[in-house]
Amino acid sequence: MRAVDIIIKKRHGESLDEKEIRFFIEGYVNGEIPDYQVSALLMAIFFQGMSAQETAALTQAMLDSGERINLCGIPGPFIDKHSTGGVGDKVSLPLAPMVAACGIKVPMMSGRALGHTGGTLDKLESIPGYMTSLEPAQFRKGLLEEGFAMTGQTAHIVPADKKLYALRDVTGTIESIPLITASILSKKVAEGAEGIVFDVKCGSGAFMKSYDDAKALAKSLVATANTMGKRVVAVLTDMSQPLGYKVGNFLEIEETLDCLEGKGPKDVMELIYWLGAWMLLLGGKAKDISECQNLCQEAIESKAALKLFYRNVVRQGGDLEEMQKRRGSWRSEFSMEIRAEKDGYIVSIDALRIGLAGVYLGVGRNRTEDCVSPTAGFIFDKKSGDPVTKGERIATLFGKDSQSLEDAFPIALDAISIGDSAPSASSIILEEITVS
Repeated sequence: MRAVDIIIKKRHGESLDEKEIRFFIEGYVNGEIPDYQVSALLMAIFFQGMSAQETAALTQAMLDSGERINLCGIPGPFIDKHSTGGVGDKVSLPLAPMVAACGIKVPMMSGRALGHTGGTLDKLESIPGYMTSLEPAQFRKGLLEEGFAMTGQTAHIVPADKKLYALRDVTGTIESIPLITASILSKKVAEGAEGIVFDVKCGSGAFMKSYDDAKALAKSLVATANTMGKRVVAVLTDMSQPLGYKVGNFLEIEETLDCLEGKGPKDVMELIYWLGAWMLLLGGKAKDISECQNLCQEAIESKAALKLFYRNVVRQGGDLEEMQKRRGSWRSEFSMEIRAEKDGYIVSIDALRIGLAGVYLGVGRNRTEDCVSPTAGFIFDKKSGDPVTKGERIATLFGKDSQSLEDAFPIALDAISIGDSAPSASSIILEEITVS
């Protein structure tokens, strides 16, 4: 078997079999197939696509390139949620303890901020002392005692994904649905998930800007996961404006606590309850979505989810007392306000521009090695549809230094549109994709 023959076959639009895909992935991870040949195959896949069977074979080969988290001996079911990334998306943080409080185990392997999208690990690490690099024994103990645990990807889990992602980043092949699907699923299966709820974002602040592209990705994730024997659903959700009223690392921890106390922003709570209900349904905790939503609401109202979150903070090294002490007051000393230039209504707040401004402020990063600031971010006083009067504050920016504010302010200002009439209200839930 030769790498060049596999490249030519895919270039002509033919399907690759499992042996050919595995040969390529194993050869690349072992250093036997060079970057330039893998780049050629990636470009062929980009233009020719892959079937659900091919994508499943690619996912399996990537999964088998490294270790898996061993969950043997822990009673399930194991259900996780994955978001394709957005701005102000702190949903995983209250979602995991809420679902765990309902009897589902949530093995959550999360990522860091990159580009305009935020990272769950960076938010958690803004809690003083919180550790996101867990040893397998620590991860298992968290699942056993709290029902969920939060960790980052190790170098030994799906190493093929790390190598392929770096190569896709510099070869213009990032926006390939089969490659995105295999990247996401290989990590989710490696962490032990039996069922997965995919939150596929759509809109300016999403990776997939158009509805059609987001739906195509959702269908690919569902079809491939189903081929691999996983229980799965994809929920298309709106990411045209930031989620909630706070964007930033510790700021989103604060809003997480608001949600766990049952007083979070309407859009965030709607999403938490809906995704949580699907996780419970996939885990067999109730017969329909309505009953599952009721269970989720009970977990919030009873404070059971909040207590599990507190226990997780302590287990993973966080200083609970210090977190509470800093709540509502831990802000960067460098701040600037955006005020309305005229009377009217907030027509839109462009999530992409807010995310890009956030990178300047110190919320996100352009490169994986960049540092982030725990106290940088945005607090919005107004969201889309709200009335404003001239001079009224719309948002406050917090930057890592004075220059970051100067760089971010015009981008953030340009993100906010004020009109004479309010836009029509709409649900953040756009569509659901299930196994057909």
